[in-house]
Amino acid sequence: MKAPVKVLTEKLKIEPYASVLCYPKASKTEIESRLEELREHGVTAVEFAGEASVFNVPVLGKGFVGIVVIAYLGEERAALKIRRLDADRLGLEHEAQMLAKANSMQIGPRLIGVSRNFLLMQLIQGCLLPSWLDSHKDKGQVHHVLGEVLEQCWRLDSINLDHGELSKAPKHIIISKKQEPFLVDFETASVNRKPANVTSMCQFLFTSHGVVAKSVAKVFGEINRAEIVDMLRRYKSERKRENFEDVLQACLG
Repeated sequence: MKAPVKVLTEKLKIEPYASVLCYPKASKTEIESRLEELREHGVTAVEFAGEASVFNVPVLGKGFVGIVVIAYLGEERAALKIRRLDADRLGLEHEAQMLAKANSMQIGPRLIGVSRNFLLMQLIQGCLLPSWLDSHKDKGQVHHVLGEVLEQCWRLDSINLDHGELSKAPKHIIISKKQEPFLVDFETASVNRKPANVTSMCQFLFTSHGVVAKSVAKVFGEINRAEIVDMLRRYKSERKRENFEDVLQACLG
């Protein structure tokens, strides 16, 4: 992994940073416009660090919609999502609205600010769930973290906010250094479809045959998939706390 590089906002017009800020290709007009947008947010510098890479520059993450780096708001560090020029959406406001709704239930990184091309939020320092599971085998600790993940999914279901990506969630759960799980990336979240957060997460963690489910099974031992599927069916039919508790019992014991 490359060493982190901190670049003052005014220096972001220099390559390769300009092309990261205006991915996939920078123009003088676009870079000047985006730099002004960053100034309006109070961003004084950007730190390029992380396991992903764009134009050989380290970043926290790269997706179809945006690239995530570290921003400095004076002394405060925040996660900065940069909208790609080739993204299939014209702005990041919808994602901010969905994150704010999740925040109302104490879920997700705290929303700091948003504009058309930038989304600023709390920087969660930790690791993605698959990596965390690789290094944490204590049953009690895993039970606590996964229980909290499912509780957060229940709270999202209760406000009819569907995350939309939890059936394939390896990049959507970050475990902080304080061992607190955070659901992230609400860009495809919606309040206009039936929420399936609990069912999607349970399938991902317990009933699928993916890498994460296999890691969880190694910690908890034999899992009764049929019982979990049955409890999820009841929960899906009637989304109430009693049925959710039955799902928790089937999954975590």
